[in-house]
Amino acid sequence: MSPDEARSQLDAQVRETIQWHFSPETGCPFWLDWAKTAGWDPRQEIKGYDDIIKFPHFQDEWLRDEKNERFVPNAYKYRPFNVFETGGTTGLPKQRVGWDDYKHDYEQFSDTLSDEFFPRGGNWIMVGPTGPRRLRLAVEHLANHRGGSCYFVDLDPRWVKKLILRKEYDQAERYQAHVMEQAVEIIKHRDIKCIFTTPKLLASIGERISISSHGLRGCFCGGTSMTPEYVRFLQEEVLEGKAQFVPTYGNTLMGLAVSIPEELKQNQYSVTYYAPQPRAVLRIVDADKTEITKDYGEYGRVELTTLTKEFFMPRFLERDEAIRRKPHAKYPWDGVGDVRPFGALTKTVIEGVY
Repeated sequence: MSPDEARSQLDAQVRETIQWHFSPETGCPFWLDWAKTAGWDPRQEIKGYDDIIKFPHFQDEWLRDEKNERFVPNAYKYRPFNVFETGGTTGLPKQRVGWDDYKHDYEQFSDTLSDEFFPRGGNWIMVGPTGPRRLRLAVEHLANHRGGSCYFVDLDPRWVKKLILRKEYDQAERYQAHVMEQAVEIIKHRDIKCIFTTPKLLASIGERISISSHGLRGCFCGGTSMTPEYVRFLQEEVLEGKAQFVPTYGNTLMGLAVSIPEELKQNQYSVTYYAPQPRAVLRIVDADKTEITKDYGEYGRVELTTLTKEFFMPRFLERDEAIRRKPHAKYPWDGVGDVRPFGALTKTVIEGVY
């Protein structure tokens, strides 16, 4: 696909999504009411992605304060919905309703995986937050879609963050050891080829066993803090260069931005992610003047726009910053590189298990 074709596809997705969410027959109460008070009709004014700038930033408080039914499109009014939570250490977490988006997102991601390292029919293990998070269903669907079953080891990242905030580091270490014991036993005694976990948990498993020697061939890993030095450590030391390390950048609101694991070494282990366009778009913006897109090679704040029939979310400012990277032949749109928590260089950021 050429850059022009990719852009044409994105503009068409924008128009279709806007028509869907702002038409009384199919749209959701939240956006229909928003349009009434905004004083303009997005169906008339939004012709493509460049026009998304006309929307204000989507506020994460809306996903806490609004009833979930307000985000249910009228076309799905009588379909029971999944409730997925994202973030939150105290108080009511952000919630997103969903039906099939997670299946589409992870089937699309499956197409990027190597059959050599993520063999069809191979079983998976997920070591990470399950509970009300989309990951629980998504990783299992990914395993099933590729012909395998999935084992789970759960943890509560909110509890870990609380322990760290209270400086109860010994309790945090005990909890992590409790989780690791479960993961290691399953890996030792079950036939597993693929794993999803976070960078820190992967390193912790690697301290206890040789991951590749126990049959694991592919590691799908998600988390924000993956510096080039840490990526190299995970690929070469933890996985011993024998299993493939596949870093991703994703969340409940976006889906998965993918990397190109085959190019990690030649890029000195600096990871660039490409959004799942046209279903979602990532833009690197000036933190103070968010209408301005940063130049290639510059750090800026990550802005996310999600464009599906289940969920429309324009111009959401993530709590991350990244380098704007040029399009790739495989993904002819902007990438985001060396993602880190927003303000990581100027303040203390507690990431817990991520």
